[in-house]
Amino acid sequence: MKVNTSKSKNAESFYIKQSYIDGNGKSTSRTIRKLGTLKELLIEHGPTRADVMEWAKEQARIETEKYELEKENHCIPVVFHPNRKIPHGERRLFQGGYLFLQSLYYELGLNRICRKIRDKHRYSYDLNAILSDLIYTRILEPGSKRSSFQTAKEFLEAPDYELHDIYRALSVLSEECDLIQSEVYKNSKAVTERNDSVLYYDCTNYYFEIEQEDGDLQFGKSKENRPNPIIQMGMFVDGDGIPLAFRLFPGKQNEQKSLKPLEKKVIEEFGCKRFIYCSDAGLASEDNRLFNHTQNRAYIVTQSIKKLPLEYRERALDKKGFRRLSDNRLVDLDQLTDDDYDELFYKEEPYSTKKTEQRLLITYSPKYAAYQKEIREKQVERAKAMLAGNNHKKTRKNPNDPARFIDRTAVTTDGEIADILYFLNEEKIAEEARYDGLYAVCTDLFDDAVGDILKVSEGRWQIEACFRIMKTDFEARPVYVQRKDRIRAHFLICFLALLFYRMLEKKLGGRYTCDELLDTLRKFAFADVQGQGFMPVYTSTKLTDELHQICGFETDFEFITKSKMKEIQKLSKQTSRLK
Repeated sequence: MKVNTSKSKNAESFYIKQSYIDGNGKSTSRTIRKLGTLKELLIEHGPTRADVMEWAKEQARIETEKYELEKENHCIPVVFHPNRKIPHGERRLFQGGYLFLQSLYYELGLNRICRKIRDKHRYSYDLNAILSDLIYTRILEPGSKRSSFQTAKEFLEAPDYELHDIYRALSVLSEECDLIQSEVYKNSKAVTERNDSVLYYDCTNYYFEIEQEDGDLQFGKSKENRPNPIIQMGMFVDGDGIPLAFRLFPGKQNEQKSLKPLEKKVIEEFGCKRFIYCSDAGLASEDNRLFNHTQNRAYIVTQSIKKLPLEYRERALDKKGFRRLSDNRLVDLDQLTDDDYDELFYKEEPYSTKKTEQRLLITYSPKYAAYQKEIREKQVERAKAMLAGNNHKKTRKNPNDPARFIDRTAVTTDGEIADILYFLNEEKIAEEARYDGLYAVCTDLFDDAVGDILKVSEGRWQIEACFRIMKTDFEARPVYVQRKDRIRAHFLICFLALLFYRMLEKKLGGRYTCDELLDTLRKFAFADVQGQGFMPVYTSTKLTDELHQICGFETDFEFITKSKMKEIQKLSKQTSRLK
């Protein structure tokens, strides 16, 4: 090995490089170690460039000795036969991304939870192995339980249970669903700080590949507008978007009624006593607000301006009395300029109902107003095209349907209806425009700063992102299992997979997108080398370095012996490591 330098406009850098012959028989070199820039090295190894070079050559000599020693002690001769065929059925490529998920699994104590469950039930299969594999495969290659079983066979540690054991285990997981949720939450607080001072709540639904209602699988308003029976899920996440608890309820049930049972469970079983409840307007009924209007709890919920009583609605639409959030100065919305485009304005009004006194905050965003105006103008153009093409919809259930701007009137002749005239309702367009850029929040926090309240409300995007990840990336839908207990277990696995992803995301500091993280985990593969060990066949990146660092083991070596791989697997099952 030798010292190599490279000069740029502003610096001279020192490297240790090694020459070698590549696979094509050509001589080339690779960087073994970057020593630093001349300016950096002069401080410790100067005072002259010659002194730095002498030190660098000594480092190259040390690296050469290390390499020769490793070559002497650790090089493993591998013989390949160009004429020998690969045996049928011999697996040579293994999935290793699960190792990082396994690290979280044992940190969260799910192995201990499974032991606790085993003491209550009588079964012979390994629940710990089944549950862990179902979570890993839901993240790495989501699919049916049968396909998950096949995917688990590609792991470095193959399952020693059978497919029928999985279906039996689903019944036990369903029965212990509440216990698992509460225990995992308590254990997670030892792994990372949980921001449970704010809890976001929302509901979604999932469709089934069946055509008839069955138990809780009932026809209802689907988020995807599908004709299939659905089941609904209510879920709490904490202030950082990490899942806390979930509950399933029938597809026909009003989602407003789903809150109290789950929140009571969170209070009683999870030990969450003091928090701010935050939800959208659809889950902000007066009963739900009153339920959270206590000494220990408060609420911040969005409020539909259109559904306010007339007196309050007109106050909200009045463009006077607003203040700039950044400096609290009074402004008239009609006097705003282009310089105010990125600003946020607010005003607050006391809001009284028969049962509560609340604080109503109305905000106005010029940027959001421009966005809504642009969307509506496109919808108006589509409505005009519908009129021109004589294409009139009979139903306008979708609030964003352009047909909502089309109205009709009867044309009579001699007292009888002769024709139906369709026209563009300009008054309805103008009425919608009055609400552009406006947004309202209700709360019982009378002493908190407006900015703090709005910041909490804006965090609702995190639970929406959780549902998107669960549905899209983890393919929680469509649901193929049909027994009630297995359905519940299926969503428990999806919920735990989401929890794993969110916690891993937080450990990485939120520096990577969902696609980047999942793509890296899914491509983490190892090739078996003549039964003597494994060769990593993934691309080493900054993300893989960080994954190794937070999980306490390394796999980014040119070759990993079988004994070393067993050591790595053991490290991935440690129950304590650096947070």
